[in-house]
Amino acid sequence: MNVTTSPRSRHIEASAALVPNMDRQAILEHMRDHQVRFLRMQFTDVTGAIKNVEVPSSQFEKALDGEIMFDGSSIEGFTRIEESDMLLRPDYSTYRIDPWPSRGVDWSEHGQVAHIICDVLDPDGTPFAGCPRQTLKRVCAQAAELGFTMNCGPEAEFFLFLRREDGAATTETHDAAGYFDLAPLDLGQACRREIVIALEALGFEIEAAHHEVAPGQHEIDFKYGDALDTADKLATFRWVVRKVARDMGLHATFMPKPIQGQNGSGMHVHQSLFTEEGNAFFDEAAEDGISDVMRWYVGGLLKHARAMVAITNPCVNSYKRLVPGYEAPTHLAWSMRNRSPLIRVPARRGLGTRCELRMPDPSCNPYLAFAVMLAAGLDGVKNRIEPPPPVSGNVYRMSERERKRLKIRSLPADLGEAVANLEKDKVLRDALGGHIFDQFVLARKAEWQEYIAAVHPWEVERYLTTL
Repeated sequence: MNVTTSPRSRHIEASAALVPNMDRQAILEHMRDHQVRFLRMQFTDVTGAIKNVEVPSSQFEKALDGEIMFDGSSIEGFTRIEESDMLLRPDYSTYRIDPWPSRGVDWSEHGQVAHIICDVLDPDGTPFAGCPRQTLKRVCAQAAELGFTMNCGPEAEFFLFLRREDGAATTETHDAAGYFDLAPLDLGQACRREIVIALEALGFEIEAAHHEVAPGQHEIDFKYGDALDTADKLATFRWVVRKVARDMGLHATFMPKPIQGQNGSGMHVHQSLFTEEGNAFFDEAAEDGISDVMRWYVGGLLKHARAMVAITNPCVNSYKRLVPGYEAPTHLAWSMRNRSPLIRVPARRGLGTRCELRMPDPSCNPYLAFAVMLAAGLDGVKNRIEPPPPVSGNVYRMSERERKRLKIRSLPADLGEAVANLEKDKVLRDALGGHIFDQFVLARKAEWQEYIAAVHPWEVERYLTTL
């Protein structure tokens, strides 16, 4: 199948898409000056799927005043039908014009399309308990009470696959390239560049874009920021990747393990806590350059990892990636150097002192994932949870006896085990809030039950003629 190429001229100027923080009146004037015809009010459901309510220009003032109402009973994990009305309150700082002329599915001959990220409210204007974005805001506020701001930088990997002539997605890769390969082996290069151009028009500071280990696998890294801004960016990032790939005749997927025998897609999350004085993870006087706060934070991540993984790796397929032999972590350990443990501490010190949590994958809801990471880390800081000594050896190659001696436990083997651990974790339950916790557990249990009740092709091939 031919892959469509797409020149840079198809994107609108960055000056139109990228705007500084503006108030209500400035946004209205900007939309008028740039002939914006439709505004998408964007939010996410409990699973992390992006949703939106689109309004025409006649409703812009009402939309910016937070008066747009929608039926929440149709959204995963929101409300029952008898209490379905929800309000959308826009965050003015997230307003952007979509970075391409409206055409194809998004075509409009009357003007541009813009989007703005919203919090979900109850009809009386109070925060809705099932809004993932406000869940993260609440945990960030708890960190602020302790004097901390969480900074994080995710590395979200994804696959680009070909589509059939009828448009259906396949798992056929469009290249045979490997880590950091160049064209002509890396045929996804043109698509990556278009994604980068679109993201830059939206205000992303792109640090790197490259081919990953598996054929058809890619990574685009953008600069770290505070947790809420980064979660907003990650939600937008996934939408842009899928949109550009579709426009170029490809299918982009953030499915963790789409191809058996190949590396899966992870989303390593670099994280640190900052105070008014600077990076709370850095201690110049310490031999290794890391502070007590950082050690305790790592201790909290390790303590809650077996429950947290249900949020950071939320689907059945996630656990097909978390197996030995494919560079994904499987054991609860941390290290100053090697990449086999769950948590790695990169060598940089000063402002760049941070820990890298390596288990998350890009199928997660970024708001909930960052919320539980921060809650786990803060629990470590508040209770001064000391992690075990860092591991210098390759955890993958250790014998079970050696791991037992070092008290290195394993991550859950499947989604069912992960959810069972989550149900027992009071810290994470409190962080998510009762509504989201209950709805998330209910959805994941239903997915697990559906999976274990299904008869899979492997079983048929294995047993049909031998039993």
